[in-house]
Amino acid sequence: MSRFLVTGATTVVAEALIEHLLDDPRTELVLAVGREPRRAPPLEDGRVRYERVDLSREREVRSLVFGPVRELGVDRIVHMATHRRAIEGPRAHALNAQAARHVLHFAERVESVQRFVYRSYRAIYEDSAGLPARIGEDHPLRIGPRTPQYILDRVEADLAVCARMGMSRIRIAVLRCAECLAEGTGSQLWDYLQPKVCFRPLGFDPMINVISEDDLGRALALAARSDAEGIFTVPGYDTLPLSRIIARFGRREVAVPGPLLQPLYGLRRAALGGDFDYAINRGRLHFGGVLDGERAAEVLGYRPEQPVRWPLDLQEVERQARASNPRTLAGRFARWRDG
Repeated sequence: MSRFLVTGATTVVAEALIEHLLDDPRTELVLAVGREPRRAPPLEDGRVRYERVDLSREREVRSLVFGPVRELGVDRIVHMATHRRAIEGPRAHALNAQAARHVLHFAERVESVQRFVYRSYRAIYEDSAGLPARIGEDHPLRIGPRTPQYILDRVEADLAVCARMGMSRIRIAVLRCAECLAEGTGSQLWDYLQPKVCFRPLGFDPMINVISEDDLGRALALAARSDAEGIFTVPGYDTLPLSRIIARFGRREVAVPGPLLQPLYGLRRAALGGDFDYAINRGRLHFGGVLDGERAAEVLGYRPEQPVRWPLDLQEVERQARASNPRTLAGRFARWRDG
């Protein structure tokens, strides 16, 4: 029987993870922790207990670990708490980077805890023309003086957890996961796709891999159940060119010179809001890259199975493409119909 702590528990990814944990009869308890008020199902289960905790505050982390975690005999922790918006400042840094360090540090002093899984991000990997498009666990990380805090916070948390591997009595795993393309996950790509027009770099159409919330929850559940240590890249089911992703969302793409993208999206954020930051996504929108996933398949038994919930299926995308092409009969009819 196992007892789990799941942080960041009010996202759709956490809900998928909790559902996968509850599907296993060996799960005795899930202690779900979030900053927001408790949400509706799937948390409505007798084995789920919800605690409202601000993990950006070290005192509250200490109270959580030496309180409910110790009292309930939690033996496995899945840490996923991060800011879902691309905001900067000390409060964001405290949640994005320091919380992981504090949770692990205090958990090492609780005898019942035997397992720690950290959900990391594909975004921490470097993208450039000189690097492989297939990204393994040892791929270079994105670190440098011009790297946005959004990335640096996630790199710091990832490396802080990795530094304890082999030194801690707790068995530690870090899952560097593909971007979860779903609402409410903090996905930069999701926000990029919300306007009717999406700008992409002229001359570039990178391959991008995305993961569904169900696959990501299943991967985290498999890692939580396993005792395997180390770093694992976790790809999703769908790998598409950026132009096709835009089309699957029913958006219009406009290719513009790369130097114009930063000011264009800066103006968009200032005028219309939104969370997409071109500086965070610059390398990926030019060069792309797909996570390898071989070690996750061999050691954890994870292979992507569930595609993203695309707004448009392939047949609809192809129909719209034919209709928008002025050289086709369908395109001429559409232009005549629209005046």
